[in-house]
Amino acid sequence: MGDKLQFLPGATHLECTYTGDTVESESLQGLSVAGKPYFARYDLSSLRSRLHLSDLSGKRSDLWRYEEVLPVRNRDFQISLGEGWTPLLDSPRLASRMGVGRVWIKDEGQNPTGSFKDRGLSLAVSRAKELGATELALPSAGNAGSAAAAYCAAAGIPVHVVVPMDTPSPILAEIRSLGADLQLLNGLITDCGRLVKKGVEDHGWFDLSTLKEPYRVEGKKTMGYEIFEQLGGRLPDGIVYPTGGGTGLIGMWKAFDEMETLGWIGPERPKMFSIQAAGCAPMVLAWERGDLEAATWDNAATYASGLRVPAAVGDFLILRAVRESGGAAVAVTDHDMSDWVDIIGKDTGIFATPEGGAVAAAVPVLMEMGALDSNAEVVLFNTGSGLKYAGASPII
Repeated sequence: MGDKLQFLPGATHLECTYTGDTVESESLQGLSVAGKPYFARYDLSSLRSRLHLSDLSGKRSDLWRYEEVLPVRNRDFQISLGEGWTPLLDSPRLASRMGVGRVWIKDEGQNPTGSFKDRGLSLAVSRAKELGATELALPSAGNAGSAAAAYCAAAGIPVHVVVPMDTPSPILAEIRSLGADLQLLNGLITDCGRLVKKGVEDHGWFDLSTLKEPYRVEGKKTMGYEIFEQLGGRLPDGIVYPTGGGTGLIGMWKAFDEMETLGWIGPERPKMFSIQAAGCAPMVLAWERGDLEAATWDNAATYASGLRVPAAVGDFLILRAVRESGGAAVAVTDHDMSDWVDIIGKDTGIFATPEGGAVAAAVPVLMEMGALDSNAEVVLFNTGSGLKYAGASPII
């Protein structure tokens, strides 16, 4: 398929994020033997001499502009709908209201299906197809289901999506219209995951669950590359990120390490702030206790469906990034999220998701804690379009 100019270096191997054990990268892989996520590793030392920030000028305006540090080897398998390269919007009125030096909003609502999930699923589906997968599946709180449906449709691969019954109706309509096999379950994303696991065992589906395959995180890491490039080759003081499964936070932390090896940055890093809902805050509780892993959160409840994740496979990676960066983990109520969705709208013209409202609501809390000061320059992530939550109301 394609001529030899279509081929890229790809990953050299996969590495267990818990034990450091390695496996080859050219077959379909799930979790490691230790039951932990794999990271794709690259020959960055070789790339250092021939991939510079200036080389990105004029490249395509989507996440595939970073193809040299992505795992797909053959460009013919780059399944793309125009994902990534979302705007980083300077928001001076919001900064003034918050009392911080500068605020940018990374508006992921401008991705093809209206959320940041497009990044991870573009890579996961592309790589799964390249490695020969023929039927895919994943549990979702909603937006990942939309993204999986879209990219599997573009790739011509059937996909099974299992979501909670109370997933916002615009998201359900989107998944159905994109041709996925949609199943609704009376439960949480963890319950949906058990149903997908049974399908994997019974029918041989390949599981695209968060961090249970190595490549969704590769798509999400491009947010870190983009921030650096869009800020003219520097990083902000802090990144405030809404955390369910936490793939984006983990991915950006990986990207910064890669950038240092490439010679683009030194040891400096932004403070990483993990923001959760008061009704589902396992990372916050673990961070406050000093635990290395997070216990499952009982009776998870929040209208921000992307934050209603009671247990995360990458919990230890999230907590590691937060601590190593000097960041923090905080929780906010649904009502505070909702109030800040309106404030963001009035100050910026962006209709944010509840998750986007959560990160804005967290900034005054972080300032009161002393984790941010009045001179701080921060990036807030709005992870999707507020239109996807039409009709949803705060719970707690």
